[in-house]
Amino acid sequence: MVSFPFKVVAFDLDGTLADTAADLGAALNHALAALGREPIAAEAVRPMIGHGARALLHKGLEATGGASESLVDRAFLVFLDHYRSNLATNTRAYPGLEAAMDELAGRGVALSVCTNKLESLTLGLLDALGWSARFHSVIGGDTLPVRKPDPAPLREAIARAGGGRAAFVGDSITDADTARAAGIPFVAVSFGFSDRPVDQLGADAVIDDYAALVGVLGRF
Repeated sequence: MVSFPFKVVAFDLDGTLADTAADLGAALNHALAALGREPIAAEAVRPMIGHGARALLHKGLEATGGASESLVDRAFLVFLDHYRSNLATNTRAYPGLEAAMDELAGRGVALSVCTNKLESLTLGLLDALGWSARFHSVIGGDTLPVRKPDPAPLREAIARAGGGRAAFVGDSITDADTARAAGIPFVAVSFGFSDRPVDQLGADAVIDDYAALVGVLGRF
């Protein structure tokens, strides 16, 4: 077998491994309703995702009448309670992902997750999707004192997965900036939750389908 160029491939979660927008949107709208706010349409929620639950709530509150830290605090526990109970109600893996992960694992690549989702929610979602055994390391938004785009979480995810040459797969400018700060190649998926066109992320490569991932990584 030809040697593969990476020892570790790390993935963002929301909008990269799985389409979580419906469940996150439902939790957001549940929290907004508790504050007497109007719901946000599903497509409007997608570009709000990626910086963690509090940032999502802040954006949702801003879009429906204004936000403050006290309002975010009030909404946060309501959001978490609903989301923990509905982590994978409508969340789905992106097509071709599991086959790509199988192929990478077969080439001896260690897989990792680096996300701004709370670690407990991340672990719960991976378990609900049947993926817990696939990943050698999982770093959430509260695992370290800092979160993406600080490179420390990505570097820690790579180190806990065994270290070595690594690449990062994500869907947003946050992921692009994180990979750049960590000094590793970044592959962007075109089907995620980016708040801008994927060609503006500065990715080293872009894939439209997970069937292309292993081949793209193999050319670095």
